[in-house]
Amino acid sequence: MKVLLYQGGRKLVGRSGVGHALEHQKRALEAAGIAVTLNPEEEYDIVHLNTVFPDSLLMGLRARAAGKAVIFYGHSTREDFRNSFPGSNALAGLFGAWIRKCYSGADLVITPTPYSKRLLEELGVSAPITALSNGVDLTVFRKDAEGGERFRARFGFSSGKKIVLGVGHYMERKGILDFADMAECFPDYEFVWLGYTPGMLVTAKVRRAVKKKLPNLFFPGYADRQELLDAYSGSDLFFFPTKEETEGIVMLEAMAMHLPILVRDIPVYEGWLEHGKDVYKGKDQEDFAALLSGILEGRLTDLTQEAYRTVQNNSIGRIGTALAERYNGMEGRGLAYEKAEDFNYNGLV
Repeated sequence: MKVLLYQGGRKLVGRSGVGHALEHQKRALEAAGIAVTLNPEEEYDIVHLNTVFPDSLLMGLRARAAGKAVIFYGHSTREDFRNSFPGSNALAGLFGAWIRKCYSGADLVITPTPYSKRLLEELGVSAPITALSNGVDLTVFRKDAEGGERFRARFGFSSGKKIVLGVGHYMERKGILDFADMAECFPDYEFVWLGYTPGMLVTAKVRRAVKKKLPNLFFPGYADRQELLDAYSGSDLFFFPTKEETEGIVMLEAMAMHLPILVRDIPVYEGWLEHGKDVYKGKDQEDFAALLSGILEGRLTDLTQEAYRTVQNNSIGRIGTALAERYNGMEGRGLAYEKAEDFNYNGLV
């Protein structure tokens, strides 16, 4: 069996969670002993489609015409399209119709969580849908003292300084406004947000937040893999106030790095992340302020070990095994529809 990881739109999404998911899929498949190709002209049995650009839809049609099985990854929902860039709310309805068309043409849709699975079902996607985490490579995302020192040296932070880290695109949906507000509330802590979005896709509110002249607020832009690992290793808290996600790969990475986690209490985390057990959840700025200072000052219980145990369920090795189980009977077009019930693997969400 050979799987084609279709790279359409990679240049546009390479720095996003979708780009990370593509990398994770490759490592997961290789860990499970499944042959992988990135070349659509090679022989393959199953194609993975990760973006909803027109070329991905055409690639799916081409694969089905050749009798190949088509898996569409449901990274995108109508809900997480909203509040992403100027005009996204007005276009959300059209986007929903488009992804319904894309996903419905697959033999199987894999989406990261039961929450995103429910959203796609409510949207009317007609293909079978299963929930499977994007996963995280625990051999790569490991806390490293030297990396942490490099990160602090880069910004001139002393060893005793408390650092709050955020990672993501410059989008209102990601909670970047709340992140900037917390920096203003806590001048004694350093706040660093890693990520970048082209200026034409940034709303006026986010642009003002990024340009805030605060001595403890930093927006250094895109971070490569090593810079991101260093940041996780050198920070004291991962603050992820996103308002909508299908999972949140960067949060899984931070959990793997034994970094305390503070997130917004949103539906995607229900059933697999528990407040006060593996992460802390806040509903508003008042909650964030109390929890953020409580974590950094040691007044709240350290949950990092429990968070790591949780994220072990989403390791690349387990994801590879789960993918292999989902492939059974998929080497011919249409077989997946007959075996939809076989794809409900409940060990990972």
